[in-house]
Amino acid sequence: MVTKTIEKSRKISGKTGTEAAKQIEGIESSEEITLEVKKQAESPLGEVVSQAEKAYAAYMEAERHVARAYHENELQVAKAYRRAEQQTNGEFDMAVTQARQERDGAVANALKRKDEALQRSEATFRSTIEAADKTYEEAVSQLMKKRHDNLDRSWMVRDGAIDQAWKVYSKIAK
Repeated sequence: MVTKTIEKSRKISGKTGTEAAKQIEGIESSEEITLEVKKQAESPLGEVVSQAEKAYAAYMEAERHVARAYHENELQVAKAYRRAEQQTNGEFDMAVTQARQERDGAVANALKRKDEALQRSEATFRSTIEAADKTYEEAVSQLMKKRHDNLDRSWMVRDGAIDQAWKVYSKIAK
């Protein structure tokens, strides 16, 4: 029985903490080994074997504790990793949200400035058209006045020339 336990122990020694803990559970408890040892303790050789078996049983118990400790450590490390991962994901999500809000604000501001610039441009365009129309109307009005004045003067010159011609003709015709 002790030999079987020793063989199982040798097979377990190369395993990870979790695997070893699972396999150690299959090994007889130290109480079972102690009962076996008491039966064999009746002779001096049995006493030495008994002490060796007790030492081995203590060793196996310690090995079980170490395997459990390794297993517990694995669980704690995995839990710490999950916490760190969740924290990192949370920080990432917050940073992305903030960046999106900043981008949306910048786009809204750019659109507002674009609309304002378009309104100013439209106002400038309308005022330029109005100024051009006013200048055109003033120029046409001045040209029409000049034409009218020139036609009036021409008509007066013509009337004066006709009057003189009639005066001359009426002197001749008398």
